[in-house]
Amino acid sequence: MPEPETDVIIIGGGPAGSATAAMLALSGARVRLIERERFPRYSVGESLIPFCYYDLEKIGVLDAVRRAGFVRKVSVQFIRPDGSDTHPFYFDQHLTGEAAVTWQVDRGKFDAILLDHARSCGVEIIEDCEVRKIEQSDSGSVIGVTALDPAGVERFLPARITVDASGRRGLAMHQMGWFIPDPQLRKVALWTYVRGAVRDPGRDEGATTVAYVGGKNWFWWIPLADDRVSVGIVGDADYLFANGKDLEAVFHRESRKSSWIRDHLAGATPAGPFRVTSDFSYRSRHIATDGLVLVGDAFAFLDPVFSSGLFLALKSGVMAAEAIAKGLEGGSVEAARFTEYAVKYCGALEAMRQLVHAFYDPEFSFGKVIRKYPEVRSDLTDCLIGNVDRDLSRLFRVLAEFASIPPALEFSHPLSLATVDPGASRGSTR
Repeated sequence: MPEPETDVIIIGGGPAGSATAAMLALSGARVRLIERERFPRYSVGESLIPFCYYDLEKIGVLDAVRRAGFVRKVSVQFIRPDGSDTHPFYFDQHLTGEAAVTWQVDRGKFDAILLDHARSCGVEIIEDCEVRKIEQSDSGSVIGVTALDPAGVERFLPARITVDASGRRGLAMHQMGWFIPDPQLRKVALWTYVRGAVRDPGRDEGATTVAYVGGKNWFWWIPLADDRVSVGIVGDADYLFANGKDLEAVFHRESRKSSWIRDHLAGATPAGPFRVTSDFSYRSRHIATDGLVLVGDAFAFLDPVFSSGLFLALKSGVMAAEAIAKGLEGGSVEAARFTEYAVKYCGALEAMRQLVHAFYDPEFSFGKVIRKYPEVRSDLTDCLIGNVDRDLSRLFRVLAEFASIPPALEFSHPLSLATVDPGASRGSTR
């Protein structure tokens, strides 16, 4: 028997998918979310930035996050290679209200909270179900997905619109041939978890710390609940693995190069394996087409130095859901419906990307910028907290004086099938 058509199918139950699902269900849409794993499941990327608050509030999950017992985060700090710190960026010096306090989250728990919330909003959630292919009509418009259900049966699941929230798997961008790497941000991350590490006193206990080592390689330090810390290094592969790929040996070699990291790890014991991932930054050539919208890491991923991952996932999910709800109400989910979403979200992503590129320039430092142009400290802090829906051109003009920043990536406009030859939207699976 054919499956009944639903309004929306969402591929993936991570933060972007769950946020999209909850927002659409609250608008009255019939939503089916397909997740290939069973939650809770492991994921890295534990740090929220303040403007996540507003999207968590919009989807109605803020109280559940407050009750979860996550570590409170009120600042971010940057540590020089010699171990000295810059002045921390305290969020309440720039932002008033509850949003000035955010959290360091256990992603297994956090993602499960978001998925459970989507379920409570009326979303049909199918776990242990893998989407194999995004299905298109003869004209190229997306009409649903083919998935392998928990019983191992392949099913075609039709929908008026499909949302790809498949994360770094990037199902749509690879199937359609839209994947574009950011060649200057091809880094490797190596990380682990420890218990019993030294924590900074008072309000700094929950701070995200970025600790530089040589050549713009850097450590993240994210304090978590249950006396755990997420700690990892990001750098060029040829630097990190020049003398071999023993992950533990590389980690300890690099940690000795930062006195701050070395001192904070004193007495710590392992609380997880060493992990590695690579090829961080990319973007899809298109953010939408007829019957399809991309959100979160399924559209783009940016180097994690400023903890933008969860922020961009939640922001894209909420923005896409708002655009989809209008399209469903208006009776059309063609690509043109998502132009405003594309413009606003690509603008936010590019603002964060410019800051990342400045960070990696060998001559760049926040201190140099702020000493010469103290008036841009507020603009810089806006980027760090996620307030990127505003004119930041002054900041970017200043950054260009201190760093070599490449041109913006090509705008990822929606692909309207009315303007292309039939089949032109369909690239080979990569």
